[in-house]
Amino acid sequence: MKSVLWFVAGIAAGFVVAHQVNQTVEGRKFFESVDAKARAFGQAIAEGYHERDAELRAAAHDER
Repeated sequence: MKSVLWFVAGIAAGFVVAHQVNQTVEGRKFFESVDAKARAFGQAIAEGYHERDAELRAAAHDER
């Protein structure tokens, strides 16, 4: 139970620090950069998934 409390306290502290950093111009730029990279990563994952899904569907269709 003590570990869970420290975990929750760490998350709360992280949010407080992130909020404080986001108040600065450099902080906003940093978070915008992180957001852009995360979106690009998510887009790449989605594109890869859809390509592989199309490949598998085409292979299954060819087997018929």
